[in-house]
Amino acid sequence: MGGMLETLRNAWKIPDLRRKILFTVAMLLIYRIGSHIPVPGLDPAALAEIIKRGGSLFGFMDIVTGGAFKNATIFAMSITPYINSSIIMQLLTVAIPSLERLAKEGDEGRKIIAQYTRYGTVVLGFLQAVGLYLSLKNTIVGGASILSFFTVTLTFTAGTAFLMWLGEQITEKGIGNGISLIIFGGIVSRGPAGFNALVTYYKGQSGGFIGILLIALIILVFVAVIAAVVWVNQAERRIPVQYAKRVVGRKMYGGQSTHIPIKVNLAGVIPIIFAMSIMAFPSTIISFFFANSTNWFVRLFTNAQGSIWYAVFNAILVMFFTFFYTVLVFNPIELANNMKKNGGFIPGIRPGKPTSDYISKVLNRITWFGGLFLAVITIFPVILQIFTNLKNVWFGGTAVLILVGVALDTVKQIESQMLMRHYKGFLE
Repeated sequence: MGGMLETLRNAWKIPDLRRKILFTVAMLLIYRIGSHIPVPGLDPAALAEIIKRGGSLFGFMDIVTGGAFKNATIFAMSITPYINSSIIMQLLTVAIPSLERLAKEGDEGRKIIAQYTRYGTVVLGFLQAVGLYLSLKNTIVGGASILSFFTVTLTFTAGTAFLMWLGEQITEKGIGNGISLIIFGGIVSRGPAGFNALVTYYKGQSGGFIGILLIALIILVFVAVIAAVVWVNQAERRIPVQYAKRVVGRKMYGGQSTHIPIKVNLAGVIPIIFAMSIMAFPSTIISFFFANSTNWFVRLFTNAQGSIWYAVFNAILVMFFTFFYTVLVFNPIELANNMKKNGGFIPGIRPGKPTSDYISKVLNRITWFGGLFLAVITIFPVILQIFTNLKNVWFGGTAVLILVGVALDTVKQIESQMLMRHYKGFLE
């Protein structure tokens, strides 16, 4: 924490970086102001009641949007359609050869893919807005109509498109990844509500020494979770690589030693997002049509935060998607072939297939650990609620994972820009 504050303090002294930081803060303020502008024709009180019935799915959506979802504002859908569009484009880039070639063409190819992602965001945003409208018809003032349909759906879609533009402006002219910082800002803004939940919990325990002890224990667990997330995010397995010496003319090339860094949490938060999307469909449908039923199967999906079986199934999905996404982004065979072409080898391992098998073996072990960690982080809020009966756990595992990841990435970008300016000033 001290190193992070020191980095921010040093960056503030550089005029160019100070302008970037101020621009980023200004854009995030605009986002927070927009999160309080209501959508015409929606009743926030009725929507809040539906969210309360929706369980942890809607609760997490409200945390990510910084309360914009519950308050039925123009940013209620946040940048979820953009994230979904980006994930779809990543999968299509792997599956479709023409898109794969486009991605390898450099900046021009990436610009075209980014444009496709924007179009996909608008389409997915409108489809999600239509689904949201159909689900929330009972919350529309004066009843559903053609006018209310276009007003609500186009307002939601425009809000998402504006957030996408806002995120791109932060990425281009500010500091850090704009989309990630928007999610970060939404989660941080729910901090006061989380603190209020702790105060309410303290009063529910009748105060006194026992109440203070429980609050201190909860805060200690919260700090421990942050420390664990930081440790796993920074952890990596380094596979040593040696390059053979080559003599070309009178010069000798190669002979140096290096390593292949494989991050423990290679997939990041994407497996949690994928699993949540899979679990969202039955939870949404059942919560709207069978919310008052006492059937065990209905209660399993409509009361997600209170169901340990729901959390276990969600954790299994997280582990599955951890392996799935790792396979997509990391190819041991291609890596082994590139090493062989450049005269590289792992000490004690023959080049070619034995090298790729060894890398795959190491990767599988690391992925098991990363998947188990993400699964534990996912079910952490459920375990905390069972033992403390604390509702609306703002500092749940997914939120902490996003907060820590975005904070670390932003500080790294600031440090790299400071280093670049240091060398530029030295050369000048």
